[in-house]
Amino acid sequence: MKLATKIIIALIVGAITGLLLNIFAPNVFKTLDPYLFTPLGQIFLNLIKMLVVPIVFFSITLGVAGLGDPKKLGRIGAKSILYFLLTTTFAIIIAMSLALLIKPGSIGSFDTKGAEYEPQEAPSTTDTLLNIIPSNPVQSLVEGNMLQIIVFCVFLGLGIAVLGKKTEGLLNILEQGNELMMYLVGVVMKFAPYGTFGLIVTAIGSQGLEAIKAMGLYFTVVLVALLVHFFLTYGSTLALFAKRNPFTFFKDFSPAMVVAFSTSSSSAVLPVSMETAQKKLKVPEPISSFVQPLGATINMDGTAIMQGVATIFIAQVFGVELTLMQMLTVVLTAVLASIGTAGVPGVGLIMLAMVLNSVGLPVEGIALILGIDRLLDMARTVVNITGDAACAVIVTETEKKHEKDAASPNLSM
Repeated sequence: MKLATKIIIALIVGAITGLLLNIFAPNVFKTLDPYLFTPLGQIFLNLIKMLVVPIVFFSITLGVAGLGDPKKLGRIGAKSILYFLLTTTFAIIIAMSLALLIKPGSIGSFDTKGAEYEPQEAPSTTDTLLNIIPSNPVQSLVEGNMLQIIVFCVFLGLGIAVLGKKTEGLLNILEQGNELMMYLVGVVMKFAPYGTFGLIVTAIGSQGLEAIKAMGLYFTVVLVALLVHFFLTYGSTLALFAKRNPFTFFKDFSPAMVVAFSTSSSSAVLPVSMETAQKKLKVPEPISSFVQPLGATINMDGTAIMQGVATIFIAQVFGVELTLMQMLTVVLTAVLASIGTAGVPGVGLIMLAMVLNSVGLPVEGIALILGIDRLLDMARTVVNITGDAACAVIVTETEKKHEKDAASPNLSM
């Protein structure tokens, strides 16, 4: 049986187990979860997270060294960031439009008196941009500060490319290190079905049907917006710019999506999504190694969708009518926040607090959606990593066209 099939079976069995325990034996779930399900999931997550920083370090350095030409690197970086910003903008517009149409906060009654939420302090976009250059690269590696690691690796890769033969020994060591990390990913993924089972049982068992019933319409609107963005935005951009069949892309990338759904972490699933993109989607290693870690850090389309729906939902619950200018402010703040809060724990809710503050909505409203945020987090992580892979595929195809166009004048001569 293929690993992907085992993971899907574990996902289904885990969801059913969690639901049954939540409905019929909640006390059994509370007894078993700390000793069985949570450890199973946490061990798998920790094993994957253990490999993330070394994989990003080796792969980005090798990717940049493999690209060689600084102009090519700049071109790929510009395309990637433009794609991420545009798709994030589309994501939040889709989300807000659906929320305004369906009005999830206007139907039913919500207890806003007991709602409490203490937002964490988020760095400003300016501070984030100023701090992307690490003063101590070793400290950045220890802390797992992805933006700083990416910047350091870009400099390191460019230096190796420029120095050429002088750094052949170092390049060989980095290649061997990367091979070792990819082997370890394969070893860790053998544990994936068990980890997936534990993670899903914990997620479904702790939330269950009650949380979904209480916030059913909000839950539905977020899921519909995620699906629309997934198929419409990614599907159309893949067909238009990469000339790829979107459904073939989704099928080939599905193993990484399943792991993303269970882990709820773009960074944790990064080793699997990169390997899938390189082997199944035929994305060259240098491009995959640069675009996907960058996307895992700053591309948050799924999170932007949650923010868009949640902002309109909270406004409707508290009876606040948002003006057109306020809604444009929400779009702009959410897009900038996706970069400004990169690498911050609990990033989705921090970004949402920033968005709510920008239009004067009560941050306490976040407490209303906390109950089912864990379930929605799984779905939006799938959207986030799919956007990273779609960008890598589009960059790959546009670079092929660029190289072909650049070579054609020489051929005619």
